[in-house]
Amino acid sequence: MTTAVVRVLLADDEPLFRGTVSRLVDATPGMAVAGEAGTGRAAVALAAARRPDVVVMDVRMPDLDGIAATARITAVADPPRVLVLTAFDLDDHVYRALRAGASGFVFKDITPPRLVNAIRTVAAGESLLAPSVTRRLIAGHVPRRAPRRRLDGVTPREHEVLALVTRGLSNDEIEATLHISRGTLKTHIGSLLAKLAARDRAQLVIAGYEAGLADP
Repeated sequence: MTTAVVRVLLADDEPLFRGTVSRLVDATPGMAVAGEAGTGRAAVALAAARRPDVVVMDVRMPDLDGIAATARITAVADPPRVLVLTAFDLDDHVYRALRAGASGFVFKDITPPRLVNAIRTVAAGESLLAPSVTRRLIAGHVPRRAPRRRLDGVTPREHEVLALVTRGLSNDEIEATLHISRGTLKTHIGSLLAKLAARDRAQLVIAGYEAGLADP
């Protein structure tokens, strides 16, 4: 396991909030601030120049909103992970952010310890969405009568894994259901990410819904 410092870019138009998070990140062992941006365009430029591991992005940004900025930041090769900040429980914002390439979202009133854990989670390549929230978001935004997504090249076992991921099961629950090891599960998930051109687990959930795997 790498011991490299997680470099964090902070994108928020509120200087006071940005400064508070900046001090929190710099005071956390294993983390460092890679830069601060007060607009969406500045965030895109800094992400390209500084190559952070994680971008903490406010949804409501001037000049270029956080969702559009996220799409640009994640469109490059080997992009940073994006953790979206939102002040409101708005499903449309969160869903659009996930479609744009975000790895998860947190509310702006999150406690400092939980924000640190959230940054670590997305830095490690995991998505940050509670299963119940994920189901609600995707079910509310993926049209049920839309053409089904094809799962070309996906093996029967990978299909089973994707179905369980789509339904919000944790790794432990999937391992118990399919009687497989953690290593085997990681291999299947890695293969699914590659075959479905998905950035992370949240993107796999979207693919699963589009393929109809959440249907009863």
